Amino acid sequence: MKTVRKIIEIDEELCTGCGECVPDCAEGSLEIVDGKARLAADRLCDGLGACLGACPTGALKIVEREADEFDEDAVRTFLDEKKKKQDRPGGGCPSARLTTLSPMSPCEAANVAGPQTGSALSHWPVQIRLIPPAAPFLENCDLLVAADCTAVAYAGIQRDFITGRVVMMGCPKFDDAGMYVDRFTEIFRTRKLKSLTILIMEVPCCAAMLQIIKKAHDNAGSSVPVRQVVVSTRGDIINDQAW
Repeated sequence: MKTVRKIIEIDEELCTGCGECVPDCAEGSLEIVDGKARLAADRLCDGLGACLGACPTGALKIVEREADEFDEDAVRTFLDEKKKKQDRPGGGCPSARLTTLSPMSPCEAANVAGPQTGSALSHWPVQIRLIPPAAPFLENCDLLVAADCTAVAYAGIQRDFITGRVVMMGCPKFDDAGMYVDRFTEIFRTRKLKSLTILIMEVPCCAAMLQIIKKAHDNAGSSVPVRQVVVSTRGDIINDQAW
């Protein structure tokens, strides 16, 4: 049953998808979807605004509008389902919360006998779609934008490319190229990047990643130095140049 009541409203222009509001929502009704905070359902929001103080950009506010009545039983069911998904093997993606990790340093890697066993990854998530431009680990970083397939084609990706860099991975063939352009344009405009390395495969569809970065770089009027590296399907670097 609908009624006029207080409920959360999210300004998509102000929302950066940082996820800071998510833990403060006791009902679990706030989620990060496609890089923006979303209300899962009106009936899951109590309208008390416990999440307001967590938002660094002021994207959240309480308004009065017609909405489904708050349903405590629906909240319990919703939270139970979430927990079940998280308890399943491979279930419950932690991408709603940005995480900074402690990667193995180059010195530690050098002291390990035999093949490197620790990861050089410094953050989570890594997918382009899931990393908002406001992610703190993007500030003053050396950024690696890697096509998904490079991770399995190039054996030394941890040692040669991920160590010391923030990594964003994706597939320009299957993902939304327009969203990629917008996201990287915003990153170029709002983050102080030290450098950007593009790691792609030699296959034709992968060249779209290069065009995406070039367009975003131009849109933002960026002067960040860019290095492009192309890997063959046999795992060899066949092109390495800067622009």
